[in-house]
Amino acid sequence: MANHKSSAKRIRSNEKKRLRNRYYAKSMRSTVKKFRSITDKTEATTKLPKVVSIIDKLAKKAIIHRNKAANLKSKLMKKINAL
Repeated sequence: MANHKSSAKRIRSNEKKRLRNRYYAKSMRSTVKKFRSITDKTEATTKLPKVVSIIDKLAKKAIIHRNKAANLKSKLMKKINAL
């Protein structure tokens, strides 16, 4: 149990942030999964900027690591070029 008021508050705020980050990360993963299931190149090229934007926002907020974001974007680009 926390010994100080500030540490108790920190525990509460960390839990809220953890849940919020978990939600954003999960929604990003599901968006990427839906994007990977696309087989039409024109549809994929129109949806790519939105997916990349979501990934960049999460990397900017440090919800995912910037290298992970770069790897994800690279793999998505490769997928589009392979279609």
